Amino acid sequence: MSERAAGWLRAEGHAVAIGDASVDATRLAPADYDAALLAASLHIGRYQATLVDYARRHHAVLNAMRSAFISVSLSAAGVDARDWEGLEQCLERFRHDTMWRPNAVYQAAGAIRYRQYGLFTRLAIWFIARRRGQRTALSRDYDFTDSSALKNFVLDFITGRSFGAGPNSRRETTDG
Repeated sequence: MSERAAGWLRAEGHAVAIGDASVDATRLAPADYDAALLAASLHIGRYQATLVDYARRHHAVLNAMRSAFISVSLSAAGVDARDWEGLEQCLERFRHDTMWRPNAVYQAAGAIRYRQYGLFTRLAIWFIARRRGQRTALSRDYDFTDSSALKNFVLDFITGRSFGAGPNSRRETTDG
């Protein structure tokens, strides 16, 4: 998803640096940029520890600049109100743990990459998807992200336009 966002931004003429919080954390200091767009996926109710740590270490700078967060979870593909309540709870825990208050948040459904998973992960994801009404086959991959809405969110965020890019996005604060 980060690569996709970077491609859209580059196509619009923006200079983009992209990295993995687990290996590029020291190279990518948010103070060196005009805006920050962080993305992480949820696994068992938690975001990746390296991204949480990165956001916590840089929360003061991120809060002082234009920043956005893309939260990736299969729950965002669902229509069940309990799934969305769960996403909000995870986001609130993330805000509390990091002290970061992004200007905008987008809940992306993400993808299921069965062919990249081991057997037990494959079966667990298949079961979760089935419980959420997604009929999937273990032999292929699926992308549930609304790419058009995500692209609108990313471009609206970077240009400072409104964040009304679909049902999964919203502006979190009035500053920035």
